[in-house]
Amino acid sequence: MKKKDVLLKVYDRLYKTFGPQHWWPGDTPFEVIVGAILTQNTNWGNVEKAIANLKAEGLLSPKGLRDVNHNHLAMLIKPSGYFNIKAGRLKHFIDYLYKRHGGSLKKMFSLELKELRHELLEVKGIGPETADSILLYSGGYPIFVVDAYTVRIFQRLRLFPEDVTYHEVQEIFMDSLTDDARMFNEYHALIVSLGKEFCRPRPRCEGCPLNGELCNYQ
Repeated sequence: MKKKDVLLKVYDRLYKTFGPQHWWPGDTPFEVIVGAILTQNTNWGNVEKAIANLKAEGLLSPKGLRDVNHNHLAMLIKPSGYFNIKAGRLKHFIDYLYKRHGGSLKKMFSLELKELRHELLEVKGIGPETADSILLYSGGYPIFVVDAYTVRIFQRLRLFPEDVTYHEVQEIFMDSLTDDARMFNEYHALIVSLGKEFCRPRPRCEGCPLNGELCNYQ
């Protein structure tokens, strides 16, 4: 079976199993960006607590995060873990947003995908997964987000070698699938659901929608 056919079949199976995921959780594009930065190395429940703290103090805006001092910001986002580092990353993003785009997400998202991705990757603390999450989930750009779940699942399906890189995985998805932000959004969210429920480090293959015809990992 060709890679494209496998990817489409996996998507169809996951969608029928889990249904639409309505990702990314967030009331505004800016909240999605903050969440994408805070979710590094932690689970979403912890991020929600940190975001709730920012909302409670009226700081969940570019201006709010620009004006709050580092130590206070770090205490507010403490539930997300690595809070001093993440406070710095939020500040680095806000500095970039104001210096390059006058604090305006509208101006930032007016850039072409390739140009904006390059800018985001130059911001200290923003790597490919975070940059692509911002682009896809906040900006609506058609780019596929790759995470540890994606690599684990599709290595078990024998689509990727052990030493595959982020960009190699992304290229396979984007070359094989229609250039559609909504599908990329849904597909990545479905992969996360599968990774959390079935395709764990120690897999729970019984009941997995991919077990059998598509996956013989056991």
